Amino acid sequence: MQVWPGEAYPLGATYDGAGVNFAVFSEAADRVELCLFDDDGAETRVELREQDACIHHAYLPGLAPEQCYGFRVHGPYAPELGYRCNPAKLLLDPYALAVSGSIEWHEALYGEHLGAPTRRNDLDSAPYTLRSVVVNPDFDWGDDRPPRTPYHRSVLYEAHVKGLTVLHPDIPEEVRGTYMALAHPAVLDHLVELGVTAVELMPVHQFVPDRSLVERGLTDYWGYNTIGFFAPHNAYASWGDRGQQVLEFKTMVKALHAAGVEVILDVAYNHTAESDHLGPTLSFRGLDNGSYYRLARDPRYYLDTTGTGNSLLMRSPHALQLIIDSLRYWVTNMHVDGFRFDLASALTRQFDEVDRLSTFFDLVQQDPVISQIKLIAEPIDLGEQGDQLGNFPPLWTEWNRRYLDTMRELWRGGSLPLGEFAERFTGSSDMYQDDGRRPLASVNFVTCHDGLTLRDLAEYELGAGEENSRRSRLQRSLLTTLLLSQGVPMLSHGDELGRTQLGEDNAYCHDSDLCWVHWPASSDTEIAQESAQLLSFTGQLVRLRREHPLLSRRRFFHGRPVHGISDDLPDIEWLTPEGRPFVERPWPHVTVVGSFTVFLNGNAITEPDGFGRRILDDSFLVMFNAEEAPRLFTIPRDHHGPWQVVIDTALPDALEPGSGAKLHAGSSLQLAGSSVVVLTSPAG
Repeated sequence: MQVWPGEAYPLGATYDGAGVNFAVFSEAADRVELCLFDDDGAETRVELREQDACIHHAYLPGLAPEQCYGFRVHGPYAPELGYRCNPAKLLLDPYALAVSGSIEWHEALYGEHLGAPTRRNDLDSAPYTLRSVVVNPDFDWGDDRPPRTPYHRSVLYEAHVKGLTVLHPDIPEEVRGTYMALAHPAVLDHLVELGVTAVELMPVHQFVPDRSLVERGLTDYWGYNTIGFFAPHNAYASWGDRGQQVLEFKTMVKALHAAGVEVILDVAYNHTAESDHLGPTLSFRGLDNGSYYRLARDPRYYLDTTGTGNSLLMRSPHALQLIIDSLRYWVTNMHVDGFRFDLASALTRQFDEVDRLSTFFDLVQQDPVISQIKLIAEPIDLGEQGDQLGNFPPLWTEWNRRYLDTMRELWRGGSLPLGEFAERFTGSSDMYQDDGRRPLASVNFVTCHDGLTLRDLAEYELGAGEENSRRSRLQRSLLTTLLLSQGVPMLSHGDELGRTQLGEDNAYCHDSDLCWVHWPASSDTEIAQESAQLLSFTGQLVRLRREHPLLSRRRFFHGRPVHGISDDLPDIEWLTPEGRPFVERPWPHVTVVGSFTVFLNGNAITEPDGFGRRILDDSFLVMFNAEEAPRLFTIPRDHHGPWQVVIDTALPDALEPGSGAKLHAGSSLQLAGSSVVVLTSPAG
């Protein structure tokens, strides 16, 4: 076998049509061996003799895509000093573009013996671990273009690749649960019919399940246990795992883009699957433990702000480079449109504290690729002061769990300050306005993967129980509240169909039909009808939001008449059920049991459209009755109308356009308990 010196950049395995360049970072290593595997598992070792700035590299002419490989690192093994090099452990390439195989949990995967955790374990891990794969980068993207949907036009749809598709009756069985299933017309048509603009995919980076779960007959269903930050998870591929998963992922993205749907990845760069000091040695730990992980004062142990056993070292230039290179790769090579960062506060901890001036933020802000796509933070971690909701820089949007808590409290029927509801409903100006951000910084949701589904929320937490009528009404009311709120709405997959997890609120380890979306079969008449009604209703709400710029403003409300635009009525007004303004001061502390009206003035929109023209829209009256009993509401006498009902969550079916009741100022109507009625009045 010929071995040429090769180059130190780019990192990883780079195929150029004639051979492969291998480059891997390790400052701790005395020497590094490249391990090549044939189809029978036979191993050939090649020492990477060239080294530049701790990058070990070589070029092998004639090597082709689908070649499986790994690394063995010779160097110090001294956990008390933070070193864990052990050539008996086959290591994944941190820059591997594809990963083959799966983990077989065996003692050989560990750097120390399980029964004697201070004794080095020299069992060979190669038969039991994953292999990196050389990938051919060629792909015909054709005329693929990113949809680039602006935030104010976006409706996000959180989805699990397998969970959304594995039970779909119209998808061929051999591709259900895979990337190709997401590219199937049955799924694309559903997304288009629903009106969502982006799928936010739960983790698709290569991940491995915790041993403790596997031994209990469970697995890591959600996927927040990454071991390969460049590789699409191979279990979601139907074509194969020797690089075919990369082609399949690209095919999926291309199909979604053709349907006008963006692809956002949920990513967990805060930790890896190697867990704590008792975890397996799969990649980073064996390559250079101290350069990738935050070590404790006693370097045998790890500092953990993620609840997983370890945290990446965010002041290490090599860990930071890995993250930035990975983000850029997924945008430029895989054409994804954005990222949602799991436990994002951990990424800002250069030392112990969350730091808004961290190097990570600087690198993202300055990168000409990453800074131009959607960046969504889960603004928490499990460390001290980990809750940083509202504190991320202006480039970022945030998962707003305070929105979720407020809306659930409203529909639980409990009392809450009107000001708290008003802030969340109008885009959370109390959190975002001071630093120049706008309502679009708030990603609003009432359900997500973490917790109850919408149906279960109504049934188990909001008190509907087995009362089908109220449960369905609460689902429609929660969806109406979400889609009419300012900010960026996010739906959780299957909620539009009434998906249930039978009350399970932490399904991270259940890869079963408990968590999968059950697409209603025509034979299940009652279930199919209920699902069809909810789907139609949700689609109507999304269309209403899309057609009315008032419902997706780019700037915050003023709460008063806008001089020169609307001098008589304010741009937003909060009214009692009797149609009178709340007058108690300070009004944010007015306690509302759950019945009130919001007036949204379509004649008082201050931002112009994309051509600099004034935006005029219909006005809205949104009447909330979160109490269980019916309540009489009155249209304010100075809001002349005419008004027409366009949404009534007490009805199981969406209203046909123009079919709702027509009312005038001073008219009254009765709202059912746990319901919302939306009325519109023509612009002008």
